[in-house]
Amino acid sequence: MTTRRVNLNTESVDNYLKAIFALGGPEEERVSSTALADRLGVAPASITNMLQKLAAAPVPLVEYESRRGVRLSTAGRRRALEILRHHRLLETFLYEVLGYPIEEVHAEAERLEHFISERFEERIDAKLGRPKFDPHGHCIPALNGKMSKQTSRPLSDIEEDGEFVVDSISDRDSVLLKRLNVHGITPGVRLRVLMSSRGEFVLRASGRFKSLQLSLSDAGAVRIRSIG
Repeated sequence: MTTRRVNLNTESVDNYLKAIFALGGPEEERVSSTALADRLGVAPASITNMLQKLAAAPVPLVEYESRRGVRLSTAGRRRALEILRHHRLLETFLYEVLGYPIEEVHAEAERLEHFISERFEERIDAKLGRPKFDPHGHCIPALNGKMSKQTSRPLSDIEEDGEFVVDSISDRDSVLLKRLNVHGITPGVRLRVLMSSRGEFVLRASGRFKSLQLSLSDAGAVRIRSIG
């Protein structure tokens, strides 16, 4: 029986590698098939099939064991970082140069990230002045794959009121992004947390008079750091 090979130069493969990278976190922990299925909105059986193919490729892109989960190989991590660099540079270009609304740049970059050439990537990077962070506050990987470490924590984790600085905001919920932006809650802004309790956060951006109430889930999309 001939084993059917997967085309390793596809958007689907890139999306798998990005998702594993994101879920594995800075420590590159193993990611369960269930978590990957939830992230990608794909059936568990399809996840298993793809991971087996990526692990069996001539240059394996993942290390996969059914009961232990998956993590990226060296080659897989390199490719994930390349796509992530494309994505975040495109987001920055769309936002700063083309004037796209913040809530639209993620979806547009998702469509474009697989197709730009290295020359085009370099021209965008130069045009933007070699940015280190995208409009959401996420680090843009360098050409060599290095990324600055960001010391922050989810707003949902805090147990005390006070002032903080917004470090980054998740780009996965366009409706929430627009809502936060309307209230002036963007990366680098000082944030006053007026109330924090289980399931509810009330906050206000510096210089704003209107406060915003967030659920525990929505607060998890905002990462903050202490002032000073």
